[in-house]
Amino acid sequence: MPPEMIDTHCHLNFNRFDEDRDEIVARATAAGVKRIIIPAIDIETANQALELSEQYDGVFVAVGIHPNDTADFDESLLAQVKNLANHPKVVAIGEIGLDYHWDKSPKEKQFVAFKSQLNLASELELPVIIHNREASEDVMHILEDWAQNLPDSINNRPGVLHSFSAPQKIAERVLARGFYLGFTGPITFKKADDLRQIAAIIPNDRILVETDAPFLTPQPYRGKRNEPSYIPYIVEKLAEIKSIGIDEMAVITTENAKRLFQF
Repeated sequence: MPPEMIDTHCHLNFNRFDEDRDEIVARATAAGVKRIIIPAIDIETANQALELSEQYDGVFVAVGIHPNDTADFDESLLAQVKNLANHPKVVAIGEIGLDYHWDKSPKEKQFVAFKSQLNLASELELPVIIHNREASEDVMHILEDWAQNLPDSINNRPGVLHSFSAPQKIAERVLARGFYLGFTGPITFKKADDLRQIAAIIPNDRILVETDAPFLTPQPYRGKRNEPSYIPYIVEKLAEIKSIGIDEMAVITTENAKRLFQF
């Protein structure tokens, strides 16, 4: 039997999984991936994710408004997120953050949505799943400010920077505030030496594994649709980087996810 693993970020609700979702969940379970967290990007996907969480025992949910979907963000949207967060299978607020790669929402709206949802997470005592694309300095400024006044319940587990790809200095600032770092398929890519060097210095108790499926498929399936059953490839690469056994890395990352999301 493979050791238990947790895919801490998978868009299992996306329509690319509509035709074979049952089989995908079954393959994940067979591979040892016993829990999957679906992060919402808006209200519609939050509801979809919650429906799936009621269908599959091992599926859990983060609710929130993705930065690229914040152009119409207002207090009523925030109230809807808060209401959805009451569901017993919601384990985080996310994915939230900043995205400067796409021009889908003005920076000012992204800031308002990000800060409002961080404050909601603090109020509800839930960790956050952070999206950061080409916005590291602004993301860190906001997170460092927010993390100064957290309730004791999440002070040591404020959240995770998902699919981490920023420079080492950002990793160091993130760790200083108690955050976790999530690693995805690119850690296995041949030219990802810089990312592997960062992973090498991350304390073992702050590493999470995630697919971000259907995106960011690891070797040897790069270019194809990603799925949770590929988590072992990420665990294997991290074990190689850390010079420890694969099963040991699986246990470490699973315990980290359980600690962060309070499974």
